[in-house]
Amino acid sequence: MSYTPQTDLWLERSRLDGMMLGAVSYGGFFFLTVQAATALLRRPRYGKIARHRVVLLFYILITFMLGTVGFAANAKYTEMIWIDLRDAPGGPAALIDDEFNYKINVLALTCYYIMEWFMQVLLVSGTVHPITLYVTIPMITLYIVMIAMSIIVLIEASTGIVWYNINIELAYLCIEVGLTVIYTILTANRLLVIRNQMKQIMPEYDSSTYDIVVLVVIESAVLYSVFAIIFIVSFALHSNVSNLCFLSISHVQGIAQLLIIIRVARGQTYTHEWSTRIAAAPTTVAFSGTV
Repeated sequence: MSYTPQTDLWLERSRLDGMMLGAVSYGGFFFLTVQAATALLRRPRYGKIARHRVVLLFYILITFMLGTVGFAANAKYTEMIWIDLRDAPGGPAALIDDEFNYKINVLALTCYYIMEWFMQVLLVSGTVHPITLYVTIPMITLYIVMIAMSIIVLIEASTGIVWYNINIELAYLCIEVGLTVIYTILTANRLLVIRNQMKQIMPEYDSSTYDIVVLVVIESAVLYSVFAIIFIVSFALHSNVSNLCFLSISHVQGIAQLLIIIRVARGQTYTHEWSTRIAAAPTTVAFSGTV
């Protein structure tokens, strides 16, 4: 009869399954990174993304590098749990609980947090406008608070504390998801207001352009927000379900933003049929001054 040592098998399974999900999500993140870079290098012709091509290429490169280092560190520690350190006191379960006793995990967490700083600043920058200071100031404040909290988490993690005992992590996660939700609401609202104004000026105006952009923003936000909420709830309950999400959440957030960049860079949020109709249709609108 085989002997099975006393251990938390669900904890071990969730950590191993989480690593496999992390590998799958990283694969998607890598694939979309290549697609986004390719689309931007082809010099997109539509919207502000064409004017910020270099900045977006830098964003894609830095987030990919940070995500890659973080994923490699997590993969290495997974190997250490069941191979290099399998005879350690307490076995794999103890190594999972005490993961921050090993600097490689602090490195992974640091990379992912810095990666999230870049991803969030991309969202916050979309709400910065001197006319709407009542929106800009709270968003920037939340962003600064998020960075401060993540630094505190990293400091506590470097002491070897158990992951679930970092209480401020829950507040950090809530603010991070909150920024994404707020950005989505503000962007969708602004686009819908502009759409309604255009329809009032020109009743025949085809609003499909704005509808498509709103749909793209909401789809990407939902993809990340649902995943993040599952992680937040499971983390708050100290459930091992959080292990299934923890190693993938930054990849999923990156995927959500890359989907927007790819579709806009390729002009998939731009209705060519509408532009053709506008060019062919007569208009009685007169503009004063010159362009």
